Amino acid sequence: MVFGSKFELVESKGGDSLQLVPIGIIHSPYREPGEAPHQGRFSEQLAELEVYPQFAAGLKDIEQVTHLFVLYWCHRASRDVLQTPTPRGPEIRGVFACRSPARPNPIAVCVAELKEVKGNVLVVRGVDALDGSPLLDLKPYSAEIDSVPGARIGWWRKEEE
Repeated sequence: MVFGSKFELVESKGGDSLQLVPIGIIHSPYREPGEAPHQGRFSEQLAELEVYPQFAAGLKDIEQVTHLFVLYWCHRASRDVLQTPTPRGPEIRGVFACRSPARPNPIAVCVAELKEVKGNVLVVRGVDALDGSPLLDLKPYSAEIDSVPGARIGWWRKEEE
């Protein structure tokens, strides 16, 4: 069963295909790339995650969740970038070693605090997505499961010193 419209269909070298179907759309205060924070988690701005009606049944018990992994498509990002400077310095980094939205598959993830549930609309704090970004998935965040003590980005520390 297919819900909604196809986002993109790509055939790989192995003959397999990949289909992404957005489950909703993000309504945020960020209209242009320069307006979005580098890390939404540190923003106080609220955003709305509108889950399409055909996926609303998947929201059962969501009000019991305090934080969510929000996976979304950076629909205005460049897809032909493999190396880029970061906000932390002029050094060029590989996109798989940083969090740049510009990458071959501009899938982004952030952890957002769930503030309110209004039917099929979730009001959240901490999203860094541009307004109109396709919502790909939601998963509950758990400090017990998802937090990895001691995890780090080595080059990040070097730039701080």
